[in-house]
Amino acid sequence: MEGALTARDRVGIQDFVLLDETTDAAFLSNLKKRFSNDLIYTYIGTLLVSVNPYKELDIYNKKQMDIYMGVNFFELPPHIYALADNAYHTMLTEFNNHFILISGESGAGKTEASKKILQYYAVSCPSTTLLNTVRDKMLMSNPVLEAFGNAKTLKNDNSSRFGKYMDIQFNSEGDAVGGHILNYLLEKSRVVHQNHGERNFHIFYQLVVGASDDLLHQLGLERDCQHYTYLTQGECAIVSSINDNNDWKTVKNALQVIEFDEIDTNHLFGIVASVLHLGNIQFECDSKGHVLLSNNNAELRWVSNLLGVDAHTLQEGLTFRKLEAKKDQVLSPFTIDHAIYARDALAKAIYGQTFTWLVNKINESMENKDPSRKMIIGLLDIYGFEVFYVNSFEQFCINYCNEKLQQLFIQLTLKAEQEEYEAENIEWEPVQFFNNKIICDLIEERHRGIISILDEECLRPGDATDLTFLERLEEKMGNHPHFVTHKLADKMTRKTLERGDFRLLHYAGEVTYCVVGFLDKNNDLLYRNIKDLMCHSKNAIVRECFSTMDPDSRKRPETVATQFKSSLLKLTEILVAKEAWYIRCLKSNESKQSGQFDEALIRHQVKYLGLMEHLRVRRAGFAYRRKYEIFLKRYKPLCPATWPHWRGEPADGVEILVQHLGYLPHEYKMGRTKIFIRHPRTLYATEDAYEKCKHELATRLQAKYKGYKAKGEFRKQKEAATKIETCWRGVQARKEKERRAWAVKVIKQFIKGYMTRGQAKCTDNSEYLAFVRQNYLNRLKDNLPKTVLDKTTWQSPPHVLKETSEMLRKIHYRLMVRKYVRGITPQRKAQLQLKLITSSIFKGKKDSYPQSVAQPFENTRINEQDINARVLQMIRNEHIKYSVPVIKYDRNGCKPRPRQLILTQTAAYVLEEAKIKQRVLYTSLKGISVSNLSDSIIVFHITCEDPKQKGDLVIQCDYLYEFLTKLSVIANKQNAIKVVQGSIKIEIQAGKESAVDFTTGQEPMVYKAKNGHLMVVASRARTR
Repeated sequence: MEGALTARDRVGIQDFVLLDETTDAAFLSNLKKRFSNDLIYTYIGTLLVSVNPYKELDIYNKKQMDIYMGVNFFELPPHIYALADNAYHTMLTEFNNHFILISGESGAGKTEASKKILQYYAVSCPSTTLLNTVRDKMLMSNPVLEAFGNAKTLKNDNSSRFGKYMDIQFNSEGDAVGGHILNYLLEKSRVVHQNHGERNFHIFYQLVVGASDDLLHQLGLERDCQHYTYLTQGECAIVSSINDNNDWKTVKNALQVIEFDEIDTNHLFGIVASVLHLGNIQFECDSKGHVLLSNNNAELRWVSNLLGVDAHTLQEGLTFRKLEAKKDQVLSPFTIDHAIYARDALAKAIYGQTFTWLVNKINESMENKDPSRKMIIGLLDIYGFEVFYVNSFEQFCINYCNEKLQQLFIQLTLKAEQEEYEAENIEWEPVQFFNNKIICDLIEERHRGIISILDEECLRPGDATDLTFLERLEEKMGNHPHFVTHKLADKMTRKTLERGDFRLLHYAGEVTYCVVGFLDKNNDLLYRNIKDLMCHSKNAIVRECFSTMDPDSRKRPETVATQFKSSLLKLTEILVAKEAWYIRCLKSNESKQSGQFDEALIRHQVKYLGLMEHLRVRRAGFAYRRKYEIFLKRYKPLCPATWPHWRGEPADGVEILVQHLGYLPHEYKMGRTKIFIRHPRTLYATEDAYEKCKHELATRLQAKYKGYKAKGEFRKQKEAATKIETCWRGVQARKEKERRAWAVKVIKQFIKGYMTRGQAKCTDNSEYLAFVRQNYLNRLKDNLPKTVLDKTTWQSPPHVLKETSEMLRKIHYRLMVRKYVRGITPQRKAQLQLKLITSSIFKGKKDSYPQSVAQPFENTRINEQDINARVLQMIRNEHIKYSVPVIKYDRNGCKPRPRQLILTQTAAYVLEEAKIKQRVLYTSLKGISVSNLSDSIIVFHITCEDPKQKGDLVIQCDYLYEFLTKLSVIANKQNAIKVVQGSIKIEIQAGKESAVDFTTGQEPMVYKAKNGHLMVVASRARTR
């Protein structure tokens, strides 16, 4: 742990307690070093110092929030999230209430710090729809309160002009379940007057700039801030760093989230508009010096309409004072000064009461109605110490508030530390600090303090003025070391004071106040007749606000200073009852420029915030202390001797525990009722050990509990499994019984159907026949013939489907034939037509025919260029249809001679190179004979009328079927072709015959037989 703490300090020192020297120079040097690296947060123990960088830093995203959730305070670099998370978890652990005091000058970043804490709690706390609604309301209350309670000042463009203390309520699980806001001393004088360079409250500008045209028309306003007296006194209505239009949209959305209905919203904006119209009402004097309204009755009518009051009565209230003399009422005319005072008093009263109503309305929206005990974290975001060129009553009250908070800080930290050490009998080196009780007494002491003297002057009959008040102060405070006036000062000091000024030496430094306006602002009186009029307003918000003020009461209301003093005392009581956490906000420079570090300004703030005193206390004392009972209860698991129960005195148990943990003597002290630990790292090393031990204990407990639960679950599951098995077996048995009964029924029906299958369709065989049909069709579907030639694979049908099967077979074959025919090309078709002719002539007649079927026919077997040109010239008038090489056998000697045979349109030519050996006209061809064997001999039977004419032609052609088919087509001689068994008679010449004999043998041959016939030996045909 210690090594980790040291390793973290990369840029400067993250905790001022670890500085080598506790001097102002070392403090500022460390702060500047970290600021220059955009490290704006530094610790003093558990106190957080924050320096405003005046620029956006990427350290507030969801990822950063996740990093700091549930982590020990010193584990990570300093951050506002670390303080918020530590306060939250300490609250949950110890079940007590806490508050975070955010202090610093105006513009130091207090409001932003408060927002960051709220945003962190909104993300880190448990989430449900209800809790999200509560958190949304808390977050969205900020823009509403900022709009109505913040304004641009010389030092800050978004300065809080009221004090705000918000309680965030948590239940025992750490859920944010509600909230409550207390507001303090709204600077109402800003409504009617602003110093040069300052603005009125934001809501006025947001309404004029951002509202819709319809709403402005409804409220009687113009979209021009320069038109309204209450918005132009500071001469800076438009500020580049403020986007009033966007802020208006944010406020409108926030009002919806906080559940403002449309009526309340309209009344609220009506009140804001009425204040602007009031400021434009002007007065003049008549001849008697009595006040009259100038020519601006339109503004008065708008005020009366928006507030829902009678215009004449309102005018009377602004120009006359109602005096009561016994039972009579007399109207006394105002002077111009009185009329202006009455107008401004009404504007301030309306706005101030409305602001209080707004806070109460937000509280109602966030209220938690669960009566159970709640834990609280309070956020105090209140105006910082202010020193302007001219400081008035408001600055006096604000700085008095800061004095009280500083006194609280002294009480809760410095002085309380010393007193606690003494009470616990712990020795330590006393730390000198400035106790500002003397200044608080100077301001608030009864009968003698400044507030008491101011109230006396306000109540004193006669002509009490601001100067008489100053004289009374000089009488009462003449010898006080922290009070000085022009009259009481020495010569050098007198030069810096006006005659109407007094100066207080605050803990933060000297502040000079101008007494002008002190009495009027402290009285803050509203004339009775105007109060009565407001009580009868038709505007529900105004009527509710002024009805709480008793108009019939004769008792003079408390002054503003007294009310504020009482509020601060109540606030102090609230804070004292809670555990304190501190955030000290510092301005890095006056010009609000990023990157600038004004050492003089920082040194001044470090001084008046008491940071050095706090550091010296932390360095001299002990960072952590707890009662023995609480410490032992939390950390006793770390020591076997104290776990699980310690029977002796808590102090003895703690002593044994810390010795077991290895605490060194200088790291802790044992007090009367508490243990004191010097260094945070010692505590967090113990905390880390506790976290580790807690996990180990939790693991053991979980193991035991899981074992117990597992055994119980096992027994339950076993019993349940047995019941389920029993039920399941029963279900299965019943299903099996039903299934078997159904099977028996089906089988019986099937057998009966089979037995009656030959009968006509009836109840007994209908299902069986349907099954047979379906089964046959399924088998047929999977085994259909694939080609037209497949005649054997068609499934044999049952008796009832024979007719159907035959119809399906014909349809299927026709379909296959149709597909086949559609796929035939013209060339293929011509081939098939020729093959058909061949088949009609030779099929079943000639042995070699089956082998020829697969051989395609050619158009010709001799190319035209292979025929002698002279022959071509001789037969040029006849178109050559087919040519084929043949072997011609002589009629007498049977000698074979190779020849070319050409078929033309009219005749067949036998060629020998360039000679035409024989021309056979188709008309003279009386027949063609071939044998029934596998030979290729063809005999042309030619008509012989002349003895000199050549007889029959005997040729051998390898393309017998192709040649004869072509010839039969060309010469139309299909019927002239004969297939002969045995011998073929031939006519050698007229009157002289011979024959061609055919036989079979091993080898095919042709030769002249002894009988003079041509003998043809054909090979034996192969049996298929």
